Amino acid sequence: MLNHIDEIQGIGLHLDLVLRKIQDAYLRTFEDLGVEMTIEQWVILHRIYELGDEASQRDIVRSNFRNRATTSRVIGGLERKGWIAKTRFDGDQKRYKLEFTPKGQEVIDLVLPHALVLRKLAVKNLGPNEFETFLKVLDQIGENYEQS
Repeated sequence: MLNHIDEIQGIGLHLDLVLRKIQDAYLRTFEDLGVEMTIEQWVILHRIYELGDEASQRDIVRSNFRNRATTSRVIGGLERKGWIAKTRFDGDQKRYKLEFTPKGQEVIDLVLPHALVLRKLAVKNLGPNEFETFLKVLDQIGENYEQS
């Protein structure tokens, strides 16, 4: 495959095609579950789930690889859907605390098991060494672009 990269319009196109397949699988799953949600909304909901009681908007911005305005817009959309509530941390009026509402907890409880299945699908037929090499290659490609 590597010797054909130039023939398929470059590595970026190949990465984009794979990313689209992954995103399509998630979006089909959301639709099958009757949940109207974007990939970005899922990423933020899942991150709030991972951070638990300490989930803050600042932490989500730092770990989301999106700019603050985009992340704030997505968080606002999740609030309007009634899936999360934004309050302040006790004793820290500078940070917004993000918490699931009962409706949001239902969404995470419904979608998370299916998302875990999709994650396992991504590494199907890959051994641990192959996956580790894959991550190293992706990291190196990213570093190559950071250096340019």
